[in-house]
Amino acid sequence: MSRKPDPAPGSRPTLEAVAARAGVSRATASRVVNGGAGVRPPLVDKVRRAVEELGYVPNHAARTLVTRRNGAVAVIIAEPEFRIFSDPFFEQQVRGISRELTAHDSQLVLLWVEGPGDYDRIGRYLGGGHVDGALAFSVHNDDGLPSIIGRAQVPAVFGGRPGWPGASGTPGGPAVPYVDADNRGGAREAVRHLLSLGRERVAHIAGPRDLTSAMDRVDGYRDVLLDAGPGLIAQGDFTEESGARAMAELLARRPDLDAVFAANDLMASGALRVLRERGLRVPEDVALVGFDDMTSIAEATDPPLTTVRQDVEGMGRLMVRLLMRVLNGRETEPGTGSAPGSVITPTELVRRASA
Repeated sequence: MSRKPDPAPGSRPTLEAVAARAGVSRATASRVVNGGAGVRPPLVDKVRRAVEELGYVPNHAARTLVTRRNGAVAVIIAEPEFRIFSDPFFEQQVRGISRELTAHDSQLVLLWVEGPGDYDRIGRYLGGGHVDGALAFSVHNDDGLPSIIGRAQVPAVFGGRPGWPGASGTPGGPAVPYVDADNRGGAREAVRHLLSLGRERVAHIAGPRDLTSAMDRVDGYRDVLLDAGPGLIAQGDFTEESGARAMAELLARRPDLDAVFAANDLMASGALRVLRERGLRVPEDVALVGFDDMTSIAEATDPPLTTVRQDVEGMGRLMVRLLMRVLNGRETEPGTGSAPGSVITPTELVRRASA
């Protein structure tokens, strides 16, 4: 049997040309190119070699018809742009997501919430069938994003334990797949470390009240310091400036405090700046512990910051893996009430010079 000629120079190679070069049927070539099963390994090798030799690029529309996949995932960060590009936490999580999506031959589509008008835009995009699923994180308890994702009927995995009304854990609420760190356990470890240093008046700079990660860290602080009064807790919003304001507030209330546990490294760096401005030495006068282990912050402060490490990039990878399990039918889709196999990852204290 004579082989069909290769495509003319400058023309786009077709699937038929790949099949002819490999000596297989078009259906076999299609199954290999689109990741289907049931093709013998020698034939798979022939088709892949033909794809490489011809420089064949699958037609996206045709591939979508065959696989019912778009090869794209929406990554939605429920924060405004200035937060996303100023907090290295988001950079690390998106890096983990991007690397894992690449390993699954899928594209990342980044969306964020700058204001109320963005919800309609995101809802239309998700409902338009442009993506196979969604990964959403930093979702606040009163955020409308989970409802928008639900109405679009897009499989989703969340970064952070759900705290919004109707999520898993509430009577009749659907099971929502999520990946989170052991925030409460990490906070307990931070406070116990400060107490082990002989510190007696340990304050806490808390994160936003409408994020479960922040409130879990408050709960971990209170687990160890059952009698901690309200004067030892100040509110921040995970930004460096809020950490500075909270530190000034704490010093005004309790000038005798000798240790601080901040709910993230950015707030800890703001607290450190205020302590130094007030002439207080760290750790001699006030010991300081942060949370996240953002090395670009923790190793750059003076002194370097003792902090609780969570594997932020690894959590991003886990979010993708869990979503792929849903898409491949190995987990029940969100909204059915079945256990979705959510993951809580461990944390560990990283000792540096600030405590």
